Amino acid sequence: MEEKKMKVLVVDDEIEFVTEVSKALQVSDYVALHAHSLAEAQEMVRYHKPDLVIIGTLEPRGAAFQFHQWLRKSPSFSDIPLLVVDAPPEQRLTRGWRWEEGMQLEAEDYFQKPVEVEMMMVAVRKVLDRTTRKIKVLIVDDHVVVREGIRVLLGLQPDIQVVGEAVDGTEAIRKARELMPDIVLMDIAMPGMDGLEATRELNEKGIPSRVLMLTQYADEANVRASERVGAFGFIPKKSASSMLLAAIRAADKGERVPVPL
Repeated sequence: MEEKKMKVLVVDDEIEFVTEVSKALQVSDYVALHAHSLAEAQEMVRYHKPDLVIIGTLEPRGAAFQFHQWLRKSPSFSDIPLLVVDAPPEQRLTRGWRWEEGMQLEAEDYFQKPVEVEMMMVAVRKVLDRTTRKIKVLIVDDHVVVREGIRVLLGLQPDIQVVGEAVDGTEAIRKARELMPDIVLMDIAMPGMDGLEATRELNEKGIPSRVLMLTQYADEANVRASERVGAFGFIPKKSASSMLLAAIRAADKGERVPVPL
């Protein structure tokens, strides 16, 4: 399978700056994403999950800092590395970061316009070369012992992070929309909305998380029903410890998990 290119999101309301940086990223064989407002930047992060974000200047003043805070406080996106590009000296009082915002800055590097893009690309390559993106996982099961067992197993993996838990399908949909996990581990049999209905609704709503079904009952009817609602794979709970990690990593790469019939 072809190796996935790393994605860099450039957030800035100056078209010329975004264009110049995007060209440099593409030359270095990265996928260049861009956003020109706070709302657009949040949407791009939710649905594209970049490996690095470059935060430039945004109107109104303070919007760049708001985006920075939103990323740093989000359990699903707080580990995304950041580069900050501040306004030029003559615009600091109208477009730049305020002093108190700068005191809260958490970034890999800081630049100021006009910036030498090639110098910034050195920082981009340095950050991405050492970055290991974690696969974000939401665990959905009505049994606390099952959730705890899976959480402990996944917590031992350096490339996987549990970002939340849910006890039924309704909570799973709400948490998936809020946390935007890469993978949802979904029990089938739960009180209220079951895992099949929740998976169908996640797909119908366009939430990009990939669902792996977990169940005690590995019968053909459940397997086929899981496929129909758009699940990426099906894992019997009795074999979860041996199959689960491989299934999560495969699904994150877009590979469907073979059905164990």
